[in-house]
Amino acid sequence: MASTLDRRAFIIGDPISHSRSPLIHRYWLESAGLAGGYDPVAVTASDLTTFVAALKDGTSGFCGGNVTIPHKEAILDLVDEADPTARDIGAANTLWLEDGRLLATNTDTHGFAANLDEAAPGWDTGKAAVILGAGGASRAVIHALLNRGFDSIALANRTEARARALADRFGPRVKGWGLDSLQDLVRGADLFVNTTSLGMGGTETPHIDFTVMSDKALVTDIVYVPLETPLLSMAKRQGLATVDGLGMLLHQAVPGFERWFGVRPQVTPELRRLIISDMETKA
Repeated sequence: MASTLDRRAFIIGDPISHSRSPLIHRYWLESAGLAGGYDPVAVTASDLTTFVAALKDGTSGFCGGNVTIPHKEAILDLVDEADPTARDIGAANTLWLEDGRLLATNTDTHGFAANLDEAAPGWDTGKAAVILGAGGASRAVIHALLNRGFDSIALANRTEARARALADRFGPRVKGWGLDSLQDLVRGADLFVNTTSLGMGGTETPHIDFTVMSDKALVTDIVYVPLETPLLSMAKRQGLATVDGLGMLLHQAVPGFERWFGVRPQVTPELRRLIISDMETKA
């Protein structure tokens, strides 16, 4: 029998039609027998302040929700309080109302770590990591690796100055480099993380010799369309263990659902198959 709970959550962005978050959260609502809702709402940058005001005063009818591109950074200036994770990363993706105040966090760091915990237990016993890319997506990865005790994080980016600037934000364990140093950085590393779209849409993928990584090295990608990205395919051909990025999408959604609806959902094989089927349908 369905619960009497009838709360509504959202995901805002511009554009928003591509988001798979509604599919994930509606699956969990149905699985838990909850009479809640989760709606995609297209919100432009010029409308963001108005949307947040309606959320705070209760006229929107939402109890909280998710924030995606291009609002993850701007939302920090509009909430009443952002937790240390969101402040450290410089972006928020999850909002909720509590005692009349709008609070924010970033669950991408949880999603990244939980995906690897599930797919490659023991991944965090490594000490040296290489991250390809210095965009906004890499911030959550850096945060997760620092929390899990990595001693050395090398950030390689096409624009070296951007990599150095991002590294400086996180302290001495993170160093920024240009792409010309990538192969040297990989040597002896325990973990390689791609946060870029390199190799997508026919763009050239630089050859990386992953075999020079440590004996138990892992290569992962936060991109999940396609499920096996060019860099994951390259690593797999070289005999390395790999983990795709779909689990990060699924696991980052867990904390928000629990805050809004009071039930901690499970990331199941059935949910993963549901999202993969949707990806194949819309390919």
